[in-house]
Amino acid sequence: MRCGSKCFLVEMEVNGEKLTESVTARTPVDARKTVRIEYGAGAEILSVREEKKK
Repeated sequence: MRCGSKCFLVEMEVNGEKLTESVTARTPVDARKTVRIEYGAGAEILSVREEKKK
C-alpha cells in the first residue's frame, strides 16, 4: 500500500458477467488502471466508487 491510498469498489462486466471488486488505489483513475491490467481491455468498467468506512 502506498501513502494516501483508499479502497474503491469497482463494478465491471467481464464476458457478460457483472463483477464487483475492491481495489486499493490512490485515485479512481489508478483503480481503473489496476482493473485493466488484471482483466485486460475486454473488461468494461461500469462504475468506480470510494468504499465507505464502517
